[in-house]
Amino acid sequence: MSTSVDGVDYGALHQLIGTWRGEKGLDVAPAPDGEEKNAYYDEITFIPSGAATNAEEQKLVTVRYHQLVRKRNNGRIFHDQIGHWIYEPATGLVVHSLSIPRALCVLAGGKLEQNGAETIFRVEATAGSETFGIVQSPFMLQKARTTAFKMTLRISGDELHYEETTSLDIYGRQFEHTDGCTLARVIYD
Repeated sequence: MSTSVDGVDYGALHQLIGTWRGEKGLDVAPAPDGEEKNAYYDEITFIPSGAATNAEEQKLVTVRYHQLVRKRNNGRIFHDQIGHWIYEPATGLVVHSLSIPRALCVLAGGKLEQNGAETIFRVEATAGSETFGIVQSPFMLQKARTTAFKMTLRISGDELHYEETTSLDIYGRQFEHTDGCTLARVIYD
């Protein structure tokens, strides 16, 4: 199977390209008096976005994505996220940039792993880091501060599974906000 699109070799990122859907996501979020669990539908579309060169030295490939998450009980969107997955073939560095419309952006980094037919993307970010960090609005810093983010995304053929944990200081306590879902590729782009 070719990993090239329009003359750009996407390497391991090529496996992400397409539209994926999952029906059994679970969001465990903070609530003022404990936690709230929401079952959700998930749809993520990954689109090739080309090669990039930094300082005429670093060679990268990128795919951009859009994720929409809907509550299973009413079909309403409760999470909308955009970003990029970036890969540096020379070093195995993988970077995940994401933005959500709550005035929060994350740049997480890690390594790509291969386990037989399964490709594993593991990334992390920490507030205050000069490399892989978190930027958030003044309101979020005061009321719902994100202190760390980590994600593991596993892909094998037409199945994608992710688990992510967002560490928060919210409602006067620390909380591990988790999301996880298994998706199937429904459209090849």
